[in-house]
Amino acid sequence: MNLPSIGDIARYVPGWLIGIAVLAVTALLALVAFRLIRGLTRRFLQARHPLLHQIVQRAESLLRFALVLLAVTLVVPALPFGNITSQSLHHVLIAAFVILLGWIAIVATNIAAERYMNRFQIDTEDNLLARKAVTQMRVLKRTATVVIGFLTLGFALMTFDAVREYGVSIFASAGVAGIALGLAAKPLLGNLIAGVQLAITQPIRIDDVVIINGEFGWIEEFTSTYVVIRLWDWRRMIVPLGYFLENPFQNWTRTSATLIGAVYFHLDHRTPIPALREKLNEIVKASKLWDGKVVNLQVSDTTEHTIEVRALATARSASQVWDLRCEIREKMLSFLQAEHPESLPRRRNEAIERSEPTRGMDTGDQAVRALDRAARGESGTSMAR
Repeated sequence: MNLPSIGDIARYVPGWLIGIAVLAVTALLALVAFRLIRGLTRRFLQARHPLLHQIVQRAESLLRFALVLLAVTLVVPALPFGNITSQSLHHVLIAAFVILLGWIAIVATNIAAERYMNRFQIDTEDNLLARKAVTQMRVLKRTATVVIGFLTLGFALMTFDAVREYGVSIFASAGVAGIALGLAAKPLLGNLIAGVQLAITQPIRIDDVVIINGEFGWIEEFTSTYVVIRLWDWRRMIVPLGYFLENPFQNWTRTSATLIGAVYFHLDHRTPIPALREKLNEIVKASKLWDGKVVNLQVSDTTEHTIEVRALATARSASQVWDLRCEIREKMLSFLQAEHPESLPRRRNEAIERSEPTRGMDTGDQAVRALDRAARGESGTSMAR
């Protein structure tokens, strides 16, 4: 009895089924090959190339899928599919492979940026250089992600002849700042360019203390289009990147985190300024919030009712300056109430007794008074009395 050969069996099996079987076997072989390669290179990369090892470890599933796509793409032209089916499947696989490579590039960029930022600590007191480096890297990371996304989408579209013009338009939009995409893409690309400008010039940085439209807060996060500001009461203010290049705002920690806090008192003119100055020095030097740099008390203004006394003290950060100001205000008021209550502001009224002018009254004044009394029904005789 003669057994049928493989060629005889293949004549009775549809070509598409053979193609699917070959694709499945190819994918399985690619998975096995990836597992072998990963096992052989794990220790080598971990010992000599820790960054590359971390990238491969984070993007392991993406790399596995990319290897499968590459193997299947190379096999598709030799399978017994129709010309149209084979070409369409080939283009789809190539586009998917390009998108996957772009995804892997974004993951690698994020990992490299995170490793760089982990070298800096922004939770310390003197963190100006750390905040500068972290701000630049975060903005550039977001920008690189957007650029890689544009390039990946453009390459993926250019693999298809029918839609190649769309891929070319995406490259054109990236080159001329959104003209090809129109007004809809202009704000996005404008904020993207503003982000690059902020990263270079750095009018603001991560954890900077700013005042915008009367709101006090800290720069918490940079994105590709906006900045998140954490306000003092834990609210969040979302501000477009372009705002910081077009509008004025206050940055309290532009060059240093150290700030001067001012406390104002409106007191009576009899306030003993030397005693008040001595008490301020005692309060500030005993406080853990003071950084040991500046402490001062001066009479900054006077009015007819009170004097304005200004107390100055420095601290290492904006939050510590706020707490130090509150501490000075509370303890100084307690001191004044206990030791010098006469220093608290008060209103003074002086009563002056008014007498009738009998002498020196001229004729005009007498006539006016006579007319006034006549209007009230009094006679000249009664007025004389």
